[in-house]
Amino acid sequence: MLKTSFHRGIAIPGLEHSVRSLFEIELPSSRHGHRLLSSSSSVCGKAVPRKKPKENIEINGLEKITYAERMHYVPVLAKPIFPPWKPNHKDPLHHRSSSHEEMPLYKDKSCHVFHQRTKLTEGVKQSLWLTKSRLVKGIPAQIMALADDPSNQIENQDERVQNAIKHARFWDTTERRPERERFCPTLLNSLIYMCRLQQGKHPGLGQRLLSQDYSLSASWHRGENHIQVRGKNGMLLSSMSPLPAIAERDEVQATADTELETFYPISPTIDLQCINVYDVKTATGFSEGYRYPHGHTLFFAHLLDGHHEELRAKMVMFAFGNALARARALYGAEPQVLEKPVVLQSVGTNGRLFQFMVFQLNTTDLASDDGVKNLVWIDEDQPLYEFAKVRPLIKKKVVEVPAGLAGYNPDTFKKFLAFYLHGAV
Repeated sequence: MLKTSFHRGIAIPGLEHSVRSLFEIELPSSRHGHRLLSSSSSVCGKAVPRKKPKENIEINGLEKITYAERMHYVPVLAKPIFPPWKPNHKDPLHHRSSSHEEMPLYKDKSCHVFHQRTKLTEGVKQSLWLTKSRLVKGIPAQIMALADDPSNQIENQDERVQNAIKHARFWDTTERRPERERFCPTLLNSLIYMCRLQQGKHPGLGQRLLSQDYSLSASWHRGENHIQVRGKNGMLLSSMSPLPAIAERDEVQATADTELETFYPISPTIDLQCINVYDVKTATGFSEGYRYPHGHTLFFAHLLDGHHEELRAKMVMFAFGNALARARALYGAEPQVLEKPVVLQSVGTNGRLFQFMVFQLNTTDLASDDGVKNLVWIDEDQPLYEFAKVRPLIKKKVVEVPAGLAGYNPDTFKKFLAFYLHGAV
């Protein structure tokens, strides 16, 4: 032990011994050769090890004599072991769930689940293998024709879109830099509302409904793996009538010669949650007799900075899950090549960049890599504007980015409007 004495500047006769005893502190010496003179030196000390619980040894043929009947501790007798106490009422603060093996939905074969928080390492490539799909870059020609047609545009379209951006970034808040959780959903809802104003020109837009926070569940087999997409996803625009097929029958049959890309030695299900307690079911999230049963477009408000590849993979997986659930409701659970493909669109944005995707489900025979494949069209990273600054960005006394809205791109909203009008024009 190291003894350290602290003395005051003025010595008092007769009290020197008592003062020293008051300020004499014993500190443990450091094992590394340093003197620890502060009260925080105990942090560097070694923690006292916990006592290991004694093992209960049971010998066959011998009966253990305990002090349970005497109702008090007896050193010679063994400690009794009582069964866990179970109250007559349900106490949520002391609830103990049963083991997985005792649950009614427990299954020996595990299931790989994709949900809202899943992040695929390989992004779109991994989602293409999981959904047995082939990628086509760009937006289909049918939708681009709607975007290029001047008769489909809104009156004073560019001015209204810019006002929607300013409303989300400047007018809806007093903060200098609003959070993405606030301005991204505001901008997305404003753009959807502008598209709904075209109902006077196109009455078919009145046969649609926007839903949010619905639960999806779709299960399928991919090779030896059982995969499931479930949980809540983005807003779903559903319609009374389905979307027309994008690819013709000849193009669909030509996908049989396509080889799917693998990630050997990495498993395609490496990022999915593996569980044994699950329900094998396929549900669209809506009850039977729902007036808007056909999915039209999924809208995702991406609130994370970057990670656009993960967003596109999520768009593919949830679009496939909605299309598969609808196909099972129409054609049954037997794996087959669909007579009429199920088409579903998806739009994702982080408040500035937009991702557009179209998914066409051609087959529900997903176990093997052979045969007809599904089709995915993706148009990525389309900026609606470049900057939206409350104050100008100045570096070295030079204004690099002025205040206000800068770099507006009108083509991005044209594609957004074309996606909304698709199937009603």
